[in-house]
Amino acid sequence: MGDFQVVDPKGWEYDLHSVYSAYMGHFQTHHIAWYDKSWGHLFSTFEEFLAFSWPVIVVTDARTGKAHIVTRLTSIGAFLKMIKTRFGETLPQAANMVIIQPFETTTRHLRHVSDHATYKKLHSTLPAAVLNAQKQRIRNGELDFIQEIWDMQDKTFMAVDFEWNERNEKSTLEWGYAAVRCGPLKALGVWPPVPDDNYRKGHYVVQEYIDKVVNKYCPTYPWHYAFGDSQVISKAKLPQVVQGIISSLASPDSETLPNNLVLVIHGASGDLARLEDMKIRLPHNMLVIDIAVFERSLYNEGLRPLMVDPKTNQQRQSGTTLSLENLLRSFAMTTQSDSIVLPNITFHNSGNDAFMCLFALQMLLDPRGVKVPTPKRNSSNFGMNFSMGVNTMPMTMMAPQAAWGGYSTVGGLLTPNISSPVLRNSVYDLSSEFGQMRMASGEGSKRSASRSPGPKVVPGSGSSRRLSGFRFGDT
Repeated sequence: MGDFQVVDPKGWEYDLHSVYSAYMGHFQTHHIAWYDKSWGHLFSTFEEFLAFSWPVIVVTDARTGKAHIVTRLTSIGAFLKMIKTRFGETLPQAANMVIIQPFETTTRHLRHVSDHATYKKLHSTLPAAVLNAQKQRIRNGELDFIQEIWDMQDKTFMAVDFEWNERNEKSTLEWGYAAVRCGPLKALGVWPPVPDDNYRKGHYVVQEYIDKVVNKYCPTYPWHYAFGDSQVISKAKLPQVVQGIISSLASPDSETLPNNLVLVIHGASGDLARLEDMKIRLPHNMLVIDIAVFERSLYNEGLRPLMVDPKTNQQRQSGTTLSLENLLRSFAMTTQSDSIVLPNITFHNSGNDAFMCLFALQMLLDPRGVKVPTPKRNSSNFGMNFSMGVNTMPMTMMAPQAAWGGYSTVGGLLTPNISSPVLRNSVYDLSSEFGQMRMASGEGSKRSASRSPGPKVVPGSGSSRRLSGFRFGDT
């Protein structure tokens, strides 16, 4: 176990214990009295079998997610050659050996196992390998693994969002979070979670930057928090608050078991960098869901409805990533009659973004029976009232063309009819809305993928752009 040579996992496919088991089965099937052979001692126990000194690595199976101690076919051939050279008898390659497909693509540590104690020590690392692979699979947006942890109904899902200074990314302007503790809800018989009642939430505005830092390209709206009261906090105290909230929801760290807390982020790289800048201690075993990557993976696999690319007015292509606004709007791209109305909120407010990010995850995983969150009237800590405009603009999906003001369904796609006077002249011009929303390939640019474009001002209103009145069905 002391060697640290690394190898490419490609070609390491044969579970070592299954090789031994396959030969024992081969002897039984073909009535071979192996115990009377000169080489029989090599199969008397698994420990004697290991005495050959097998080169092995630890990988997980891409198909099952289970971890294995594996060797190569060439090593099995070397073992059979040794028997022929030393004992003068030829053994065929046994059938029914467990062949796995390595999930890992990076180099792995090469070990040589020659006794049971070494094998047992290596075997004890398998749960950690499973956990590491699970973390990566969930970060990659693999549906089966994300759906599994949601369906267990025992995790806590916490969405977080930062807004920061465009000129200095280390200067945090706001932080918001929303969390749902599925375990206690299940114990009370409450399912699915109700956002208004079951989401724990918070929004913090950094005191030092109030009315002093205004972003040019992605303006923020710190006093437009729609789901509660914003709290003003000093930048020195914010890391303490963030750490305390995370610690209150997380379970102890472990090398073998996933944490009870699952982090949910739209465009994870930017927000994780802010947590690192603040020196926030995240448990090593924490799972992270990048909802932008997850949604893109669903669309690539045909598990989301076809939709229009707002940049081209053509069918959205695989590999494109939706902003958080576009992701929420995409729920309206359906012709199903069973629909609900999204709330009227302002984006680029970290509290709103975090709350709706968690809501979007719930919609992607289990939309049945989900209740849309209701914005609340908000008062700032300076005693100024800010109306959040809780009214919505209902749009029925029973008659898509009329409801969308010139949108029609063509070939199963919700497509804008640009020639429609309703669409051209509407104060709330959806074509213009879609045209200004960012949709990028990959995981985004320098700004986090959770950052959508700056607000659109409706002429004569002076108000920022809000997401309002969209209906969507179970997708």
